Formats: sequence, structure tokens, C-alpha cells
Amino acid sequence: MNASVFLETRRHVGPIDSRMFGGFLEHIGRAVYGGVYDPGNSLSDTSGFRKDVIEALRRMRMPVVRYPGGNFVSNYDWRDGIGPKERRPARPDFAWKTIEPNTFGVDEFVAWCQKLGTSPMMVVNLGTGTAKDAAELVEYCNLPRGTYWSDRRVANGVKAPYAIKLWGLGNEMDGPWQAGHVPPEVYAQRAAQAAQLMKGLDPTIELVLAGSSSCLMPTYMAWDRVLLEYCWDHVEYIAAHRYSGNPASDTPRFLAEGVEVDRILEDYASLIGYVRALKKSNKKVYLAFDEWNVWYRERHRDYTWWQGAPPLLEEIYNLEDALVVAQFLNSFIRHADVVKVACLAQIVNVIAPVVTRPDGLLIQSIYYPFVLYSEHATGIALVPMIDSPTYRAGDRGDVPVLDGAASFNPEQSAIGVFLVNRSLEHDLKVDVTLCDRSIKRVKDVKVLSGDDPKAANWWDDRDMVKLVRGKAKLQDDGRVQVHVPAPGLAVFDLELSK
Repeated sequence: MNASVFLETRRHVGPIDSRMFGGFLEHIGRAVYGGVYDPGNSLSDTSGFRKDVIEALRRMRMPVVRYPGGNFVSNYDWRDGIGPKERRPARPDFAWKTIEPNTFGVDEFVAWCQKLGTSPMMVVNLGTGTAKDAAELVEYCNLPRGTYWSDRRVANGVKAPYAIKLWGLGNEMDGPWQAGHVPPEVYAQRAAQAAQLMKGLDPTIELVLAGSSSCLMPTYMAWDRVLLEYCWDHVEYIAAHRYSGNPASDTPRFLAEGVEVDRILEDYASLIGYVRALKKSNKKVYLAFDEWNVWYRERHRDYTWWQGAPPLLEEIYNLEDALVVAQFLNSFIRHADVVKVACLAQIVNVIAPVVTRPDGLLIQSIYYPFVLYSEHATGIALVPMIDSPTYRAGDRGDVPVLDGAASFNPEQSAIGVFLVNRSLEHDLKVDVTLCDRSIKRVKDVKVLSGDDPKAANWWDDRDMVKLVRGKAKLQDDGRVQVHVPAPGLAVFDLELSK
């Protein structure tokens, strides 16, 4: 089966923000305790941070990690997690019905971020918390010293302010499951009040509104419109969330998931443009897709309540899941003029690319596309013109077999190409043509594929899904021909002639 991709370096949608490849760490299950933080384990450093986890996550090149939630944040008092650990109170967690010991809090998270080489995205509690609580967290984190909470940070051993740039104004406040859930008008008022106080202390910070938790919510877009109209002058981003799944085991339909992601991004682009026109504003507000992943198998697992860090939502990922993750990233790149921040939810143990046990860790299938994209998608996002056969994807109709994205790094004179073959039966022979430049050579061709879309890595067989060297050739007429297996992902760089 044949397909074609046409690229032009002058045809693009603008720069790719590296924060598109962010992550998310929440106090849930074994994400923190037994995940990133495991004091006393021989694999942990003197701070209690798992060194093997840091090493694995470092390869993901995440510029930002969102914390501490998620649903957890809406009943969380950040003050419980600072100061001497022996004095920190254990609290019941409303969201996940577990016990939170608070031995890992703001200071530990920022110290962990520094070791990983990433920046914090701090989310404030606007469910049960107040605007004053949120502002005091900014004071603790970002003011130098000389005030009550900044001096508390200094007394806790951190002299220099953390200078956290990106802040989330609560989480999924449209959801009835959320502690402190309110109608959009009430949340908008809370968010605007918090924004004014927070920016009053540090005008340099950027703020993210908690938009719709899902496009399936009955208030989808209506919720977001109310927030944007009320808070437009106070924020820089609005958040979107999506978790994809294949509960009916309909793989052809599932592999067309990128179509739905595109639609959500286009919905937000339209809404943001509408509110901007309504406001007659020169300001731009962007999208922070700060929760996204495949998640459906472990949603309704029974467990004993009021434990400390039980194993929750530990999804086992397979090849088809990895190809859907790749399609999320393709869509983000194609809409880089709208999407500036995105956070894979989550990063360790809980619906995560990395799974731990006391004696080591496991790399899941979804790890590989994330690593490839964060390495190769730099510079500006090109607009790929794709000529592809289609296939029937259930109620999603006829969908192109080939899903693709591309980036151009002018400084390196290189193009990154990202191709997903959605077919279960037919390999793709894809011709890539660069219309305005000459290609010098093809390099670093990596392929993720396999005979079984349900194949997954686990402790007894860790290499069922892995990256292998791919096949691509520069033709005499200047085209590049690449082989993309069925189903599979191919990622490679094109080095351009000067």
C-alpha cells in the first residue's frame, strides 16, 4: 500500500513549544510513594528519590511536570506538606480514598524536579481552597524573603525562591466527582480572584484555567466559554483533558483516535477565536492539554479504602496504545499554534510509561513514542500534505491509513518526520517529498511495530514492544521512501543540504 507526504519549510503553523512534552505527577496510588519517592530503598538517593526512575524519565526530556493533581489537589492543603516531616499530619484523601502521609510535598517535589532537570507546573486548590491559600503558595514559592511564607521556606532550608512560572487554577472543576465542584460562573469567579492575588505577588507567572474534563461532558464548550469570557484578561491558557480507550476491543476504530484529538483541538481553537473577537482583544490565549493518555482498563478497580499508597490504576500498555499516544503527539504538533503545553498523565506507576517495583523498573510501550517525539520534534511545526488510502474505522467512518506530522529545525537544517500506519494488514510504502529544499540524507530511522497490536511489555517479557531500526532510502529524484509496518510508527530525521 502506498502513500505520499509533501512538505515545505515555508508552510508551517509556527514554533513548537517544548512544554508540549510535559508530564504529570499526582498523589495517587504508587505514583509518588514507591514511585518517584522511596526512602530506604537501595535504588534511592539520600533524598529518597528513585535514581532509576529519574534516569528513565530524563530520557523523556520533559520540560515541565504538573503537580500535585489532578483530583487530589481539590482537597489538598499544601501547608501539610512543608516543614519537619515528623510534624506533618496524615490526612484522608477525598479523591482516591487513601491516606496521604504528606512526607512528600512542595519542597520535595521542586527538589526532585531539579534533579530530573525539569520545571514545576504547580496546581492550586480551587475546590476547597481559597484565593488567599493560592496566593500564599505563590508567596512561599516565588518571593525572595521578608514575608511570613517566604521566610518559612527559608526556615525550611531553601534560601532562593523557586521562581515557578506556570500555575494551574484548580483541576476539572466541571466534574461532579471533584471536591468543591461548582457551576462555571462560580468557578470563574474563584479563578479570577485567585489570579488577581497570585499575579499581584508575582506578575511574571502564567496561569491555566481548568477547562472541560472531557469532550463527553454535557457542559463541554459551554463551560469553557463562560470561563474564557470572565477570565480572559487574567489567564494565558485554558486546559483540556482526554483519556482514550478501547473497551470494545475494536482496534481499527481505536487506531483512528487521532481524528478525535484533532476535533477537540479545532473546537478550542474556534472557541478561543470567538472569545477573542467578542472581547475585541489583541491578547492570545492558548491551550494547555495538561492531562492526556490511554486509560480504560483500570478505571473501576475495587480496592480497600484508607490505605497508604496502594497500587491504583496501574494500566498495562500494549502496541496499539503506543500508536494512539503517537497520534496525540502528531495532533499536538499539527496544532502547535494552539497547543503550547501538554502533560502526559501520568509518568510513574499510575497510567504511566514507567512502572516500578522495589528491585527495579519496567519500560512500557507508550514510553517509546514519547521519547522519539520529544527528541526529534523541535523548531517549527510544518503542515504535512498527505495523500493516503483510507479504511473503515467503525462509526468514525473512512479515515486515512496514514497519520503524520513533521517539524523543521532551521538551526540544525533538519526535518523530523513522524508517521503512523493505522492499518492492521498492509504495510505502507510512504514517499516523502520536500518541495522547497534538497535532502542530503536520511538518518536515525526508528520503528515501533509488531505482529500483535495487543503485545505488551511486562516483568516476565520486557521486550515485546521495543524500538528497532527502520528502512528509508533517498531516491535519485530527491524523494525519501520509507517503510512503515502494519500497524506501526516510523520516526526519522532528514538532513538538508545547505
